[in-house]
Amino acid sequence: MSKGDPTPGGTRRANRLADSTSPYLLQHAFNPVDWRPWGEEAFAAARQRDVPIFLSIGYSTCYWCHVMERESFENEAIAAIMNERFVCIKVDREERPDVDDIYMTATQVMTGHGGWPMNCFLEPESLRPFWCGTYFPPVSRPGLGVPSFPQVLTNIGDAFKSQRAEVVEQAVQIAGIVRERMKPVTQTDPIDGIGAITEAVSGLLRMFDRNHGGFGSAPKFPQPVYLDLLLDVRESAGSPATKDAIDQALRFTLDRMMIGGIYDQIGGGFHRYSVDGHWTVPHFEKMLYDNALLARVYARASVAFGDSQYARIAREICEYALREMRTPEGGFASAQDAEVDSREGLNYLWTEDEVAAALSPDDAKFAISVFSLGVGANFRDPHYPDDSSRNVLRLTDRPDRVAETMGMEVDTFHAHLARVRTDLLAVRNNRPQPQLDDKVLASWNGLMFGALAYTGRMLDEPRFIAAASEAADFVLKHMITPDGRLTRSRRFGLSSGPGYLEDYAFVIAGLLDLTRALEDEASTRVCDDAAHRLAEKAHDLFADEAGIYFDVESDSENLFVRARSTHDGAIPCGTSVHFHNLLAMKLSDRAAGLFSGISQSIREMPLGIANGTRGALRVLTDASFNHTTLASRLRGAPAPQAGGDNSFTPVEIYASEERLSVGRDAPASMKLVLQIAAGYHVIAADPWVDDPKSSARGLLPLRVHVVGGTGVKVYADYPAGTVYEAAPDVMGKPRVHEGRVEFEVAVELDGELQGRPMLAVTFQACSGTECLTPRTAELDIAIDRI
Repeated sequence: MSKGDPTPGGTRRANRLADSTSPYLLQHAFNPVDWRPWGEEAFAAARQRDVPIFLSIGYSTCYWCHVMERESFENEAIAAIMNERFVCIKVDREERPDVDDIYMTATQVMTGHGGWPMNCFLEPESLRPFWCGTYFPPVSRPGLGVPSFPQVLTNIGDAFKSQRAEVVEQAVQIAGIVRERMKPVTQTDPIDGIGAITEAVSGLLRMFDRNHGGFGSAPKFPQPVYLDLLLDVRESAGSPATKDAIDQALRFTLDRMMIGGIYDQIGGGFHRYSVDGHWTVPHFEKMLYDNALLARVYARASVAFGDSQYARIAREICEYALREMRTPEGGFASAQDAEVDSREGLNYLWTEDEVAAALSPDDAKFAISVFSLGVGANFRDPHYPDDSSRNVLRLTDRPDRVAETMGMEVDTFHAHLARVRTDLLAVRNNRPQPQLDDKVLASWNGLMFGALAYTGRMLDEPRFIAAASEAADFVLKHMITPDGRLTRSRRFGLSSGPGYLEDYAFVIAGLLDLTRALEDEASTRVCDDAAHRLAEKAHDLFADEAGIYFDVESDSENLFVRARSTHDGAIPCGTSVHFHNLLAMKLSDRAAGLFSGISQSIREMPLGIANGTRGALRVLTDASFNHTTLASRLRGAPAPQAGGDNSFTPVEIYASEERLSVGRDAPASMKLVLQIAAGYHVIAADPWVDDPKSSARGLLPLRVHVVGGTGVKVYADYPAGTVYEAAPDVMGKPRVHEGRVEFEVAVELDGELQGRPMLAVTFQACSGTECLTPRTAELDIAIDRI
């Protein structure tokens, strides 16, 4: 049986977790702790006994969760204290992200940091936390100021009895702060979208580690949302220096990650993060969401940079997921454990002798050179210092450069490396394997089948698109209730738990990726229809009257606050992903409602909601959103209001004629004059003439055209304008007009006159801090036919 199955531990009786389907909860089903699942039965027991709740949250592949279980939760003496003084609840954070998010916020409020296992003490009436922490050792560590877990339990239990008023007051204060942090702030005033994007990119470039790649220091995470943001912005960067800086950060980071130990050089796929700053030694668990997001990033980067090495990584990630993460039912499992036999990374580590024994002499010589095994071991488990040192396999440089150093053709090098990897993987597969958390989460499956569809389309791999279609079909058939609601999780052939916003958002996003990848019209229509049905259901379940989205339904039980996350971390939040969904489906009014709940976050902390900031860039660079309320809110301009006063414009327009007469072979002409107020400029007719690769970026160029009828054509001899040097680099430097602008306009017949054709001028005026909503001014000039 797998680690998550309810197997008796000696003569111990199972606790109340034995009926769960969660692998994490089943890991604790035979602890001497009287664990209960989250729910009313546990809350009622605590209220009836008048004791606090001990809430412990983790997940099945969490290394430190395993450590605390071995040290404390399997300890009979410690379990006795827990059972006597508390009602103890276990929660799988992957099944209940709402509970995890609320109490993680409380933990961060109290301690300034977070992590798993997360351990909180709650007053039983309203489930408000009054004391929080993460890992506690079984014995105190005075030198580090860390109390033992039994000391914590005893002190908390005593305080709840003897200092109840103070405990409740602290719970009230912490809950108030959590509510305040999760409360949506409706912001309908315009913000400087370009400024927010510029701040986010500038922040990333400051954080960029020029020595090892990535952003920040150890522990170092891949952070695909940051990489996606930079890939978006590089397409719009007007300054060559800015684009070069972005490209350097992207390429160096992607290079160092793919050659490091964080990438499984034998089996493919990324581990969760690197414990060091140079990507060598990973935390060995593998998460489905990391690999889905990174497959997309590498596939996209392979096209953006024309880099076959990135394409190879994207393919290997997809092949790994299809080989090792697929469940018999057809979905994708959640994660692979970090440890084997209580040793972290044991399955992935090698000595030089083990490599030599697994391969032919020539292949062993090649592998030892490629993986630099002759320079000494790079890993020793700090929890087992007597174990011998071993190696996390990594490359010294990009494969094409290693091949050059070894005097080999790149194709020959890769063929040899593939043979070595196949043989080493066969040996590795005969070792004890890390446990698989085989529960199927709707949200992470949406990410994975979306990544397969995207990678298949970008790299012309029909097999990935076919696999994506099969996985999407599995979710649509087995994880949607008869009334059209998504379920959160599936295991043992049973679907359970209501879906959260992230489930709907990620599945919709995956379906939209499939609609772009599929060539069969009927299949495309099925995916598109399913995406729109789920979007309607998501709006009904998670949006409030103002159109702001929450993570949970409005009637969610047992929570002292309605959970709502707007932070994009290792995985983007449901709100920001759904923002992109609504934009892709051209549901701009709903996107505007959602945006009103995240615009303050984008303005104040654009990197904290990096995927939402990407959505803002999408609005500003997609001309189809030019005239929407959403675009006006991102340009620092007041949104148009029905019946409101939007008459202000810094531009006055004059014509040299009041009437034009046109006939066959007899065009008419006149002069137009634009008088632009000081401090403003108008976007020129061809703003990006100096950078032909830069298409419209949400700035509307000057145009003279015909409205109200047909039968005439208009031509304008637009002046070139001047380069606006003060524009932020990230959005390019357009040509503009300032002051007085004069140019000739010609009108000629184009068939029979229909309606009342009139000349009109459309323009967008900007100042140094904002761009106003584009305006169209109709010119009161009669057009007669002669």
